[in-house]
Amino acid sequence: MTEDSSVQDEAIIGRALRRSLLVLGIVAVIGAGMVWWANRPKPELPEHTRAVALPKIRETPPAEIPSFSFTNITEAAGIDFVHENGATGDKLLPETMGGGCAFFDYDQDGDQDLLLVNSSHWPWAKDVGPTTTRLYANDGTGKFTDVSQESGLSLSCYGMGVAVGDYDNDGYRDVFISAIGENCLFKNSNGKFTEVTKQAKVAGDATAWSTSCGWIDFDNDGFLDLIVGNYVAWSKEIDLAQDFRLTGIGRAYGPPFSFEGTFPYLYRNNGDGTFSDVSSPSGLQQKNLITSAPLAKTLGVAPVDANRDGWIDIFLANDTVRNLLFVNRQDGTFEEQGIEAGVAFDATGKARGAMGIDTGCFRNDDCLGVAVANFANEMTALYVSAGKELVFTDDAIPSGLGPPTRGDLAFGLLFLDADQDGRLDLFAANGHIENDINLVQKSQHYRQPPRLFWNAGMESGDEFLAVEVEDGAGLATPLVGRGAAYADIDSDGDLDLLVTQVGDAPALLRNETPQKHHYLRFRLVGTRCNRDAIGARVVVMQGDRTFERQVMPTRSYLSQVELPVTIGLGDDRSVDGVTVYWPDGTPQVITDFAIDETTIVTQPLSE
Repeated sequence: MTEDSSVQDEAIIGRALRRSLLVLGIVAVIGAGMVWWANRPKPELPEHTRAVALPKIRETPPAEIPSFSFTNITEAAGIDFVHENGATGDKLLPETMGGGCAFFDYDQDGDQDLLLVNSSHWPWAKDVGPTTTRLYANDGTGKFTDVSQESGLSLSCYGMGVAVGDYDNDGYRDVFISAIGENCLFKNSNGKFTEVTKQAKVAGDATAWSTSCGWIDFDNDGFLDLIVGNYVAWSKEIDLAQDFRLTGIGRAYGPPFSFEGTFPYLYRNNGDGTFSDVSSPSGLQQKNLITSAPLAKTLGVAPVDANRDGWIDIFLANDTVRNLLFVNRQDGTFEEQGIEAGVAFDATGKARGAMGIDTGCFRNDDCLGVAVANFANEMTALYVSAGKELVFTDDAIPSGLGPPTRGDLAFGLLFLDADQDGRLDLFAANGHIENDINLVQKSQHYRQPPRLFWNAGMESGDEFLAVEVEDGAGLATPLVGRGAAYADIDSDGDLDLLVTQVGDAPALLRNETPQKHHYLRFRLVGTRCNRDAIGARVVVMQGDRTFERQVMPTRSYLSQVELPVTIGLGDDRSVDGVTVYWPDGTPQVITDFAIDETTIVTQPLSE
C-alpha cells in the first residue's frame, strides 16, 4: 500500500464516521421530539368543542309487508283470447316482442273495457286462418263479452302496441294500433269504429316496426297528437342472413345490436281529422354520433311533464342503446337531454336492454321517479329527480329494488298503489325471449312469475320490498309476460291487473287484497284542453304528504292503463286539499269530492 492510498483510505473512513455521527444526532433529536410531544401540556379545549357528539346510527324498524292477493279470473271473466306470434322455428325477432293491451271505456258507459292486440301468422305461412285484435266489453262487474266484430275493431295485422285517446274531442276514445308494417287508426263514433289511417296520414313506413305509442298534446292546442316508438330496421331477409345461435341448441333470436336503429314518429294533430308528420323538425330524430345512422331502438314510451312547466316531455326506453329524454321547448320542438339528466345509461356508463317504462312520484314529494325494465342480468333502473330539476340519480340499489330484479327479464312495468295505502308500488311482467334458455343458462327460465314490489316508504330499511306469494296464487304463476296494464274492472275501488303473454293467453288478475283502505278517484273532462285531459295532474295534500297522479294512459310496454286516477288514503277519510293542474298547468281547486267514490271534474270553460 502506498502513502497516497493510505491517506485516501483515512479520508474515506473520516467521511463515513462524520455521516454516522450526523445520523445518530438526527435520530436523537427526533427521539427527544417524540418524548416532548407525548408529554406536552394539553391545551384547554374551547367550550363549544366539548358539546360535539358523534352522530348516532339511525336504526330503521323492519317493515312488515302486508298481505296481497291477486286471483287469475281470465277464463271466468270471459276472456278467451290467445296471442298468435307466427313462430314456426325460423326464430324471427318480432315473434318475441308482441302483446299490447289497453283498458278504456269505449262505449261511455262508465266501465273499463279491454282491448288485446294480436300479432299474426307470417304472410308466407300456409294453411293458417286469420287472427284478429279483440275488444271485450265490461258489464261493470268484471265480466267481459267479445264485441270485436260488432264494434268494427276486428283487425288482422302483425300488431304490437296500442294507444287510446279522443283525438277529435267528440267524447269517444279512438284507437291507434302499432304494427310490423303500416300502423292503423280507428275513429270511434258512438262505440262503432271505422279505420281512417290513410285519411289521417298516420300509417308510417310500410317497412317499419312500430312499438309503444301514445296520445299527447305536446303543443297545448287542445288536440291530441301522436307519439310512436319504432324498434329496429328489420326484415326477414336481414334476420335470416345472420346466423344467431345458442350453444348446443341451434338457431336463436338475434340481439337488437345486430340491427340498425330507427327514428320515432311524432304526428301533430291538425284539428281537422288529419295529422302532420313533424318527427324531423321537432328534434326527435336523433342520430348515432359515430355512424350518423338513426339512434333509437325504442320499446317503451313515457310522456310526462318532467319539470312541471305545463308542457309534456317524452322519455324513450331504448334496447341496447342509450335512453332518450326529450324536453319540450314550448315552441313545437324538443331538446334531447338524456345524458345531461342522467337517464341515458346505467351507473357505469353502459346502455342496457330497456323494455317497458313508467313514471311516478312514488315518494309523495316533488321528486319524479322513472322506472325502466331491463334485460336479464340487468337490474331494473329507478331514476329519481332532484325535485323539479332535470337531474336524476339511479336509486335502484339504495331503494332495494335493484338486487331482486337482476335475474328477471322484465317487459311491462307499472307504478300503482296496489293496497291503497297512499304509496305507489311497482309491478313488473317478466318472461324470457328464448324458450330453451334454461338449457344454457340454469338461472334463467322462459316463463317467469310477475313481481310486485311494495313501497315501504323511506322510513324503513329498503324502500321497495318484494312481495312473497304462495304457490298457486295469481302472482306466483310463471308467464311469458309482455304487456301490463291496470284498471278497476269491478268498481270496488282497487286496481286490477292484466299481463299479456307472447304466443299464449293473457292473465287477468283481480285484486282481492284483504286490506280495505279508503281512496279518491277522479275522472277529468277537458273543455279548453283535450277532452280526455291527458297530461293533467291531480295533486292531493294530506298533512306532510303530497299525492300526485298524472292522467296518462301510456305506460308500461305496448300498453295503456285506464284514464281515471286513483289515490289511496290508507285508513284516513279526509284530506287537506285537492288541486287539478290541467295540461297547460292551469290550477283548479276542487272542493266537491267524495271519499271512496269516483268524482267527475270538468274543466271550466274560462279561467
